[in-house]
Amino acid sequence: MEWKGVMPAITTKFTRDDKLDLELFNKNLGFQLKSNIDAIVLAGSLGEASTLTQNEKNILTENTVEFVNNKIPVVVNIAEQSTKEALNSIRSAEKSGASGLMVLPPMRYKSGRKETISYFESIANSTDLPIMIYNNPVDYGIEVTIDMFDELLKYENIKAVKESTRDISNVTRLKNSFGSRLKIMTGVDTIALESLLMGADGWIAGLVCAFPEETVAIFKLQSQGKVKEAIEIYRWFLPLLELDINPKLVQNIKLAESILGIGSENVRLPRIPLFGKERDEVLSIIKKGINNRPDLTKYNY
Repeated sequence: MEWKGVMPAITTKFTRDDKLDLELFNKNLGFQLKSNIDAIVLAGSLGEASTLTQNEKNILTENTVEFVNNKIPVVVNIAEQSTKEALNSIRSAEKSGASGLMVLPPMRYKSGRKETISYFESIANSTDLPIMIYNNPVDYGIEVTIDMFDELLKYENIKAVKESTRDISNVTRLKNSFGSRLKIMTGVDTIALESLLMGADGWIAGLVCAFPEETVAIFKLQSQGKVKEAIEIYRWFLPLLELDINPKLVQNIKLAESILGIGSENVRLPRIPLFGKERDEVLSIIKKGINNRPDLTKYNY
């Protein structure tokens, strides 16, 4: 698979009685495909991975693989507490038809440098699937540094990084160090365009779940050198994108999906849907964005 373009970190849809809502999930997935996304990422942070059973992850993967029917790759997130659990999850992803893996460092335990490298080495040795390392020290407490990547890139199936350090200059550091050997997927919505302009190869996005057409337009325009046009859309988008860098990002984005008819506000406990003043404030941002949506037909991309 190619690590480039727009890849939604899609939300997991639930019914009111807390079961997987595959009908609604597929409705959103169909809208994503119609908007010309490049791949899909399942069971990430936005997909409420920590609340899903392994069986539910398998069902989601098998359903998505069948639905997309080889049109785009299906990437499965691996976020486990132990190496043993991670390897079991990878075997399940393989059996379910995943095209690639997004892998976080060990969860909960703050592994040291050698432990983190060893963890990723074990994963790389266990599978032929291409791997993207998810580097998010802000939220998860472990940074995969340049010198660590230097050791890990001896494994040919480690292909990409989801760059979520929130330091735009890290895109340049990675490019200077590894050139095209390591593909860079920007993972923070609010600095996505800036990261793309500095050389990131793609965008693993959150608000794309509700606004895929605008997300794809920004990516395509900047890749064609139409930076002014990309910035115009991005400036409209920023207040919405800021909903992604918030502890309630899942609820925020699910509210946007619900308003647009491609999702619901149902989340899995301990999360609860937004309510009261907080919901009103987020809803105001979403409605203002919808009411001022750019006319994409005027952009030639």
